[in-house]
Amino acid sequence: MTTAIEGYIFYEIAALLVLAAGVGFVGLMLRQPLIVSFIAVGILAGPSVLNIAHSDEQIDLLAELGIALLLFLVGLKLDFNLVRTLGPVALITGLGQVIFTTVFGFLIALALGLDARTAIYVAIALTFSSTIIIVKLLSDKREIDALHGRIALGFLIVQDIVVVVAMIALSAIGVGGAAAEGDNAVTEVLRVLGYGAAMLVFVVIFIRFVADPLVERLSRAPELLVSFAIGWAALLAAVGHYLGFGKELGGLLAGVSLASTPFREAIAARLASLRDFLLLFFFISLGASLDLSVLGASIGPAIVLSLFVLIGNPLIVLVIMGAMGYRKRTGFLAGLTVAQISEFSLIFMAMGVSIGHVAENALGLVTLVGLVTIAASTYMITYSHQLYSLFEPVLGFAERRRPKAEDDGNSDAARAHEIILFGLGRYGLGIASELRDGGKRVLGVDFSPEAVRHARSQGYDVVFGDATDPEFLAHLPLARAEWLVMAVPEHDTGLTHDDPRYALLKVVRDLGFDGKIAVAAHLDATADKLKGKHADLVLMPYRDASFAAARMIAGDAKAPEHVVADPDGQKELPA
Repeated sequence: MTTAIEGYIFYEIAALLVLAAGVGFVGLMLRQPLIVSFIAVGILAGPSVLNIAHSDEQIDLLAELGIALLLFLVGLKLDFNLVRTLGPVALITGLGQVIFTTVFGFLIALALGLDARTAIYVAIALTFSSTIIIVKLLSDKREIDALHGRIALGFLIVQDIVVVVAMIALSAIGVGGAAAEGDNAVTEVLRVLGYGAAMLVFVVIFIRFVADPLVERLSRAPELLVSFAIGWAALLAAVGHYLGFGKELGGLLAGVSLASTPFREAIAARLASLRDFLLLFFFISLGASLDLSVLGASIGPAIVLSLFVLIGNPLIVLVIMGAMGYRKRTGFLAGLTVAQISEFSLIFMAMGVSIGHVAENALGLVTLVGLVTIAASTYMITYSHQLYSLFEPVLGFAERRRPKAEDDGNSDAARAHEIILFGLGRYGLGIASELRDGGKRVLGVDFSPEAVRHARSQGYDVVFGDATDPEFLAHLPLARAEWLVMAVPEHDTGLTHDDPRYALLKVVRDLGFDGKIAVAAHLDATADKLKGKHADLVLMPYRDASFAAARMIAGDAKAPEHVVADPDGQKELPA
């Protein structure tokens, strides 16, 4: 079998994918993230075990594309408007955690016998936490919109900024080190910095004049929007590599260039699965390069550094948040989210290896720390409330007598959207208008760029997205919504041919939404089916309109005082 796999690359890739599915299933049963399973696949496929990963060039190509796409999605989240409004607790606690982990991680690494350069690399790698894992776990627990969940997302933004700065510095150092062998090291570094500045200027101009109209036009064909996003990420990654500052930074800038558009959430949701698929090959490449005989010597240091991440990171977050006036419970739950290192930690160390600053065994050490901390922190976050009950008696040092900041957070939560409304045509906007006049806060969702633009011009909070996309729905503030209202036309709006109303009902219930759901229908048979799918209220526009008209004719009700205008190009609901 091994001989057959070596003879044809398709057999090899097929074997790797089947192995990944099998190991991923085992990881799922153990409630572990895919990152742990993917690294295990690489180790199993490598020369130390099954020895089936031989096509290094092809695997590395897919791995590089996966990293570029990962950095693109990180850049897509770095909306500068969001960064400017970042709350002080996220900024101070995030920076405090990064500084604490870097300084004490460096000292611990030195004490473990690492040289100074390797120690600083390892210390910086320990500061990054996994956005993918934290968002997934908090979403599964319906805590993404809880106070500690929102603060944790703030941490991630701060860490993403640190990732950007660290990779820019690493690229410059790498260029300088490569040029130092010649006579023009300073000139080479200045040249690359000049190219980087020119690239930033290009991105700023693109954001200012091109991004919104271009992406809005492309969004009319969802498949084309996805193709454009992948091509744009690959293009800027290639330009970044050609100019000397790396594919990673090129991909990151591609994401930043689209981060201010109203379509970024839809792009991110549709690329998430492709990102995970391509990152499989990065982790296969990483795991296959690890020598298990050498890793044995790193087990002791890996355990020490893992305990530092699992205990030290949550502890410093708890202390800082307590000093800022948050309750010990909030600080404890938020702190647990940073008790692991990230896929970026491994990418950062891999860059250091490629530059020649650190040895392969340092990458193996950080990989072991990643396996331990990711596996352990998954259970810590999953059972966070039980852990808090266990440690609550000894956490009094981390709470002020009057934790006033907690009240501010709760008041902010009270201003959340009470109703999420899908479909912003005449019917949907009419519902939104009446609800807003009644004092309700409404968040509108539509997959039509024209409808989104029109509703936003009317002063509504609106996001662009597909109601049938589970990834997109997982990022909506479902936890604090009282009602979901589905007012879309009775035709396909997603990539599938399923009725979007049925898909929405299933997905939001699977995500744990326990509020009420109202769905529009036109036929009695359809209404009966929707009730069977656990819709709390079925709206029948023509029946409801005739009832309201009869009440107005009889003098029991007044006609609406204002008319809702149609967005350009928006069609009526079908009869």
